[in-house]
Amino acid sequence: MNDQPGGAALARAYHADVVRPLLARAMPRLRYAAARLGSGSDVLGFDDALSRDHDWGCRLTLLVDDADAVPEIDRLLERALPARYRGHPIRFPVSWDETDTHKVEVATVADFCRSRLGLDPTRGLSAVDWLCLTGQSVLEVTAGPVFQDATATLAPVRETLRRYPPDIERYVLAAWWGRVSQWMPMVGRTASRGDETGSRVLSVRIAEDLCRLAFALSREWAPYPKWRGTAFGRLDIAPSLDGPLAAAVSASHWREREEGLAEAAETLCALQRRRGLPAPDSAVTSFWDRPFRTVHDRLWTGLLAEVRDPEVAALPPGVGSVEQWIDSVDVLTSGDRRAFLTAAYRAWIS
Repeated sequence: MNDQPGGAALARAYHADVVRPLLARAMPRLRYAAARLGSGSDVLGFDDALSRDHDWGCRLTLLVDDADAVPEIDRLLERALPARYRGHPIRFPVSWDETDTHKVEVATVADFCRSRLGLDPTRGLSAVDWLCLTGQSVLEVTAGPVFQDATATLAPVRETLRRYPPDIERYVLAAWWGRVSQWMPMVGRTASRGDETGSRVLSVRIAEDLCRLAFALSREWAPYPKWRGTAFGRLDIAPSLDGPLAAAVSASHWREREEGLAEAAETLCALQRRRGLPAPDSAVTSFWDRPFRTVHDRLWTGLLAEVRDPEVAALPPGVGSVEQWIDSVDVLTSGDRRAFLTAAYRAWIS
């Protein structure tokens, strides 16, 4: 894997020059994975000079299969690591830990994943488990570089998490289309009553949903909002959506904003068709007899008709994943809090 700029490259060198030789001398039979995973813009490869004001530096992730090895590794590193590497402190405070201790995170693969995802994917994932994941939490496990891996579990977990299973994917895609259909006619309706601010706010909301739909149809996980636009720009479909989405959020007249949304929806409908997923000939249709447009219900009913997993089929069609019905940062960024949401899905299924 090629070096990423900034913090990821520093982590790779820090492991190669300092941590790996230390472990080879003191624990020569240790089988572990070294990586830069977890939180931080450098995990996504998006860090820059501004990123260095907090939570940036000699950070590393060491993962093992054997839980008994974790405290021994941690004690060794605390005792034997030098004070600095390439001018950077080895021991420094971060926003969740103000102590001057080394920032090599040592854990089992299962415990590390549980800390990010709120569940242990080494034991398999149920339909409900998949729906309680967020894009950012998955990227904290899958997006960062792995420098070496002698574990039995990290590579399979990362491969499993790359994309949704087919039935979950169809269910989530259907929910995105459903959200767009519910809000899109209101862009014109609010403006026709003189509520220009409300119309603009709705346009932005729908454009964001279409952006998220682009990630889902591209089979890519969307990071949290700070980096979502940057990651969106790297999608293959982004150049075809840039103009329409820009019009949707900035055009002066509601008809131009609606046209931008409609064009973006048609582009995504065509991608859905190319993916071999059910899609109508046209994404956009009239909203009853009113002079407004929305997206066709066949965009999601066709997807749901192909769902075979009985648990997924039993769920309310418009709910989707937790990111589609919850926007609380304090919930979405906490694996433990998200884990409690499985109860809601189980109730809906039963």
